[in-house]
Amino acid sequence: MSDGETIGGVPVTEQQLAAWAAEAEVGYDIDVLKRRGRGRPGRGAEPAQVVALRLTSEELAALDARAAREHKSRSELIREAIAAYAA
Repeated sequence: MSDGETIGGVPVTEQQLAAWAAEAEVGYDIDVLKRRGRGRPGRGAEPAQVVALRLTSEELAALDARAAREHKSRSELIREAIAAYAA
């Protein structure tokens, strides 16, 4: 390629582009493409919503202390507190 495109610092060649095009023309196994790879596991059938939460340093310290005592993450404790409140 004349414009110096790279992937991970490795130059992309015309031969690589031709190989990718040939692979695409043959087709892909959709089930293989849909399999989850690395990353956080899902929490259910639907994607989870990320919600920002502002805490004071004292609230955060208390949350972290309890999380350490219970061997849980901040998120786990917050979800448990919301579930208990909503019940």
